Amino acid sequence: MKTISTTIIAVRRKGTVCLAGDGQVTLGNTIMKAGARKVRQLAGGKLIAGFAGGAADGIALLERLETKMEQVGGNFPRATVELAKDWRMDKALRQLNAVLLVTDGINIFLLSGTGDVIEPDEDVIAIGSGGPYALAAARMLLKHTSMDAQEIAREALTSASEICIYTNTSITSLSLSDEGKK
Repeated sequence: MKTISTTIIAVRRKGTVCLAGDGQVTLGNTIMKAGARKVRQLAGGKLIAGFAGGAADGIALLERLETKMEQVGGNFPRATVELAKDWRMDKALRQLNAVLLVTDGINIFLLSGTGDVIEPDEDVIAIGSGGPYALAAARMLLKHTSMDAQEIAREALTSASEICIYTNTSITSLSLSDEGKK
């Protein structure tokens, strides 16, 4: 489940989940693009998702997740499990090199090609090469500040960008609230 070339983080605070990601695209050790959008709305705005790893692979998986959402009548947890099963079992899908973070504003899931569907114990999870740095920063900000989810996600990514050469400060962040969803 090793991914490089980006950092994606999900932070939950006070009924809002923010997913944020940097915009750097690298090819080997060269920065090819600084402003890519790796965090997107899905399912008509009902989900937000981000990917780390190969861009084409990540986008293909996001499209498959949207299809799964339609097939299971919008049941987000079930759609993630069905995608993870397909990803693990299908010979072509197994070759895709990406990891996803996805939320519906209530649930946050990490999905991988090894069949993982992981819901974090805490209100934060991060993926990609800068993920451990962003995760550590976000945990401290959650404990020691009153910042909202978006502020924490953006600050954590900025912190990761100061350490990880595959992460930059061209940040895209999207948020969903659990209001009216429970």
